[in-house]
Amino acid sequence: QFNYAAELLKMTYVSFRAALLDQAQGFRTVFGVVSAQIYFTGWQALGLISALAVAIGSVVIIQSSAQLTLLGGWEAIGNVLVVVVVRELAPLMVALVVIARSGTAVASEIGNMRVNREIEALESMGIDPLSYIVFPRLVGGVISVICLTFYFNVAALLGGYAVAQFLNDMPFSFYLEALSQALAKEDVWIFLLKNIFSGMIIFTICCYQGFQVKKASFEVPVVTIKAVVNSIIYVVIFNVLITALVYLKEIIKLGLI
Repeated sequence: QFNYAAELLKMTYVSFRAALLDQAQGFRTVFGVVSAQIYFTGWQALGLISALAVAIGSVVIIQSSAQLTLLGGWEAIGNVLVVVVVRELAPLMVALVVIARSGTAVASEIGNMRVNREIEALESMGIDPLSYIVFPRLVGGVISVICLTFYFNVAALLGGYAVAQFLNDMPFSFYLEALSQALAKEDVWIFLLKNIFSGMIIFTICCYQGFQVKKASFEVPVVTIKAVVNSIIYVVIFNVLITALVYLKEIIKLGLI
């Protein structure tokens, strides 16, 4: 696993370096590929993300408000939603959707390019495949993951509240005030850290696995499955580590250890 992680880091570094140094394909061409990746990964996933966000937001709001009503502590609903939705569920659910939709597409697309010898054609024209194929998908993927997670949070918190109003009577002004008091500066850093690196993990792994195809077309579904499995494992591990570090810091601040 250490060698695998080292290979992923190496490919990420080389692709960024190649994009800066290799001007054979031109900046406009790279920008076009980045835009296409953002359109497919971000814009076309909005419908699925919307439905998922509203459903999850409704369940979390209904369950938390019901429990807090019994305990007589509605003031804590903002903290519950920030911890559960903003910090944990939103980054993880968006990452899983992106892996299922775009990760599989990227791995299979690059694998088919290897089979059809399109990558060799790029090399024969003096274009580095890492700068033309990997770099735009990394950049477009990371931007899409950040935007989708932000949208997921808004849809889950506002759309979920609208649905939950049918079952629970909660003033909207009180709801917004509870959220504003619960959000802190560290939530911004956690948001950026989780989503930037989750996007990089997903698209680096999927690009890497796509390049593992040699000559035969039957290898494409094999590397696609490996891309999905490895992406899920690494994203979950990364999210768990960040969460553990955040709460370890809180425990140290409280003087419990």
